[in-house]
Amino acid sequence: MERARISTLARLRKHIGRLEGGAVPLGAEDAARRASLGHAEVDAILHGGLLRGAMHEVFAGGAQAATATGFVAALAFRVAARRPLLWVRPDFSERENGLLAPTGWSELGLDPCTVVTVRARDGETVLQTAADALACDALGVVIAELWGETRHFDLVASRKLTLAARNSGVTGLLLRIGAMPAASTAETRWTVRAARSPPRPAWQAWGAPVFDAQLVRNRHGQTGRWIMEWNCDECLFRDVPYRSAQAHSQPVAAASADRSHPARDVAPWQQAG
Repeated sequence: MERARISTLARLRKHIGRLEGGAVPLGAEDAARRASLGHAEVDAILHGGLLRGAMHEVFAGGAQAATATGFVAALAFRVAARRPLLWVRPDFSERENGLLAPTGWSELGLDPCTVVTVRARDGETVLQTAADALACDALGVVIAELWGETRHFDLVASRKLTLAARNSGVTGLLLRIGAMPAASTAETRWTVRAARSPPRPAWQAWGAPVFDAQLVRNRHGQTGRWIMEWNCDECLFRDVPYRSAQAHSQPVAAASADRSHPARDVAPWQQAG
């Protein structure tokens, strides 16, 4: 009886510690529920990958909305394990950032047939819809997109989403555009922006999506910052194969021939007149 009570107390302490934001020991059960991102260093920091059945936050500035959308889509693919994902967006998102085009999903190597989008009238509706969707264990991922600061997202709302995700095993991704991080129960928190693509052969002129991703919060370990490339063929993240300009085999553009002639040095006392 005493042993059962101690075991129950330990589970409750672990659960409360997770909700309150404290670091808790990583157990074998958590390790088995992690989804590898493909990037060796990031996966090591995350003890095997992104934890399923938890909430994760991704922040980006307004000018980086498209970049953050692609980053979240890539995370969702790695976590969903071929199950459907639900993306909840406020009406403002489509006016500001455009539609989630199926062709864009295909170019990322993802299957647009697995994506269900829901349009919400405001942030409060986004959060309520996401909480309801997280209770459906047929889904792989629920993405809630919020623009700007909103009074509807606070610690209580964050706890509600975290509990729903934990009870169903469905992963929640909260995409915050043009907002500042605040107290939450998220498992991880990322900030993301576009990064420069490395030089490519002529037949790969467009290159692959490259992200400057910073892990600013990690409940179970360290944080860090990486330049991560999304491999659209293998659908995983990897290191960016940067090369020096001297090693780059492609020709370098010559200086423009029609530039204006350099201005002559004129003594300070010389004036037109």
